[in-house]
Amino acid sequence: MCGITGIFGGLRKEEFERSIHKMSTALTHRGPNSNGAWINEESGIAFGHQRLSIVDLSSAGHQPMTSPCERFVVAFNGEIYNHLQLREKLDNSKYKQYWKGHSDTETLVHAFSQWGITKTLDQLVGMFAIAVWDLKSKKLYLIRDRFGEKPLYYGWSNGVFLFGSELKALRAYKGFNNQIDRNVLSLYMQYMYVPTPYSIFKDVYKLEPGYILQVDESGRTRPIEKITSSVFSAQGVSIKQWYSLSSVAKRNQNNLIEDEDEAIELLEKTLLESVQSQLISDVPLGAFLSGGIDSSMIVGLMNKISSHPVKTFTIGFEESAFNEAIYAKEVAKHLGTDHHELYVTASDAFEVIPSLHTIYDEPFADSSQIPTYLVSKLARQHVTVALSGDAGDELFGGYNRYLWGERVWSKLKWIPPIMRQTLGTAIQKLPASTWDAAGYLLPNKYKVASMGDKAHRMAYRLKTVNSLDDMYHSLVTEGFNESGLVYSDNSILKTKLNDSSIVSDIGESEHRMMLWDSLTYLPDDILT
Repeated sequence: MCGITGIFGGLRKEEFERSIHKMSTALTHRGPNSNGAWINEESGIAFGHQRLSIVDLSSAGHQPMTSPCERFVVAFNGEIYNHLQLREKLDNSKYKQYWKGHSDTETLVHAFSQWGITKTLDQLVGMFAIAVWDLKSKKLYLIRDRFGEKPLYYGWSNGVFLFGSELKALRAYKGFNNQIDRNVLSLYMQYMYVPTPYSIFKDVYKLEPGYILQVDESGRTRPIEKITSSVFSAQGVSIKQWYSLSSVAKRNQNNLIEDEDEAIELLEKTLLESVQSQLISDVPLGAFLSGGIDSSMIVGLMNKISSHPVKTFTIGFEESAFNEAIYAKEVAKHLGTDHHELYVTASDAFEVIPSLHTIYDEPFADSSQIPTYLVSKLARQHVTVALSGDAGDELFGGYNRYLWGERVWSKLKWIPPIMRQTLGTAIQKLPASTWDAAGYLLPNKYKVASMGDKAHRMAYRLKTVNSLDDMYHSLVTEGFNESGLVYSDNSILKTKLNDSSIVSDIGESEHRMMLWDSLTYLPDDILT
């Protein structure tokens, strides 16, 4: 994990130096090994970089880095897993390559130099957030990886364009406008996270996965139009998609392997190659292990590849209902890993809460953020990099909603809409507390926890769900009227969940849900 940041605006050299230093320092936790800055006062551009050394620990991997042709300057956060294959391809070209080290950043700038930005992106396999300054065209490019594994924020403040791996970097700029966007806060109340492309601050955005942002001198000041869609073009600023997960899903939905043995063999081969490519490192690696299918599979594959026991890490809880450490310990014993576990109490977890705002830049309501922080803290005592099983549910259909969404809708759709509206309104007329009180009167075998909340959520679905896609939307958002909590006009703000065309040609309902989750919930919640 590294940190990148930058400024594009008409500042004096002293202002650039002071500002980029403060912004870069705000990201020290992302890259404690070294830092660097590049400033071009004539063009009004400055890059800052905080490095966490993983591949090539020498100064040959220092950033920001200039391409051999001296056209591109790059600040890069992430890893290019196929960079050695790309080096081989570059070495076999007609142009002689002169390598100073073996970092993937150097491979990246050589690729930009020879193939250009677009053709290079198409060949990259990895996770990345990249800032590129083109000295020839005098344009800034910001690029985010296909699934959004690496974060990238950008925005305008007092006539200056800013970007960074975290909002902390932007907030460190002296002229930053800390004004909360109430419309986005309203979205947060619906999703329990801030959906891309928005951020919690006005005029600041998250670059969407698979997109590239281009800014020239006329776009350094804030566009008149508010960015409310994925693709945008105005006043020296353009946002385009360089990779479409939706298109890939639609194109390949019928290319199914019918032979089960063949499918299993191909899946194992693909996963093994993926894990192996992520084990290329000059620093110690490990893995988070919960005992579930996803993380256990990743650790099993790592164990198959590694010549020494894999270091695994688990957080345990005293409350048995939340404790997965016992399963993780069994898996670790079976695989023979070098296992580390830490049991925490409720008070230990509560102690983390006051510091959450320093860890996460935006409001974020996923309770898993606490154990994620604790297991990361444990792992950092032993390794620099840790693999996880994130995205397994989205890619392999692990969430209950993929089954229950269609089951509930298959029954609900037979109730006439007018009756659903009437029933939903009737349920909502009774306060949640009244439903809770009624629930206490039921026999024990029929008692339902938080009955009032569940009743009101059902009422919300009865009144708003008119299709299977509506059902999915109701399952991934909070079932209440957020306008009663936040004064806003969120009708102008659209998210990918408002765009049914994204999944319109996907035949299977569970596949539509999996695609939607991969485009929204995965990058904005799970990978946060």
